[in-house]
Amino acid sequence: MNGGQVHRIYLDELGDIQELPLWVGLMVLATVDEAQAPEEAKELLSRAQAVPAAESRIIIDIVVTIISYRFGQMTRREVEKMLDITFEETRVFQEVQEDARREGAINLITRQLGKRFGELPEDIHISISELPLTALEELSEALLDFSELSDIQSWLTNHSS
Repeated sequence: MNGGQVHRIYLDELGDIQELPLWVGLMVLATVDEAQAPEEAKELLSRAQAVPAAESRIIIDIVVTIISYRFGQMTRREVEKMLDITFEETRVFQEVQEDARREGAINLITRQLGKRFGELPEDIHISISELPLTALEELSEALLDFSELSDIQSWLTNHSS
């Protein structure tokens, strides 16, 4: 420890959150004064909108967790109100919802087709998993008319991107 190779860095001495890299700013948020915390958190949430959806979701969760911890027994909804965010309206939430709908549709369609035709070939699984949500919705209706495995393959050929 005294050999000069270890340096202590104090989060509260790193400077202004707005000038720090986003992930460092998240760590510093845990140390800022309670009076400053909501505004600093709002700044980090604003910056989180510019990163990929998966990272943005993590950042939102971290900010909400830090603020919830800092302000005791506040619910997630109370924290969202404090931070002037509505999670359901964020781009991240909408993308997560669409991904969940896609995954649910893929799962349901492959289960229904599997029940009707037995084990599906891997190429059909892959083709179905690559379809956009609108095509999955169309397939969920079309599969009611399929009588043979070739009907699935034909439909996928006609509707692949």
